[in-house]
Amino acid sequence: QVQLVESGGGLVQPGGSLRLSCAASGFTSDIWTIAWFRQAPGREREGVSCVSTTDGSTHYADSVKGRFTISRDNAKNTVYLQMNSLKPEDTAVYYCAGGSITTIQNMGGALTIYGMDYWGKGTLVTVSS
Repeated sequence: QVQLVESGGGLVQPGGSLRLSCAASGFTSDIWTIAWFRQAPGREREGVSCVSTTDGSTHYADSVKGRFTISRDNAKNTVYLQMNSLKPEDTAVYYCAGGSITTIQNMGGALTIYGMDYWGKGTLVTVSS
């Protein structure tokens, strides 16, 4: 059993920054990949970024490359998403998810991640002036 809890969301002006945190507890050794997803109002859920808990490799959707950075602190069982230069289109509920055996595709600028076994409840990020 694994629990994931997101934090750090809030209201920020365009061009501002936020750092999201995903804290994992339970049998975290079962999680080999941690990913961030987001779902904007009226849109489908999309992959934002992911990181391997074993080798640290990362992937990003084209829409956030150069602005967002994913990082991990294995000792604290925590993954972060640093979001800079935020845009109104970044407004969404951001979800943390984890899995063991995963499939990652980065095609046409979209990041798709399969095999997520555990999900947090989400944290709302609103980018507005």
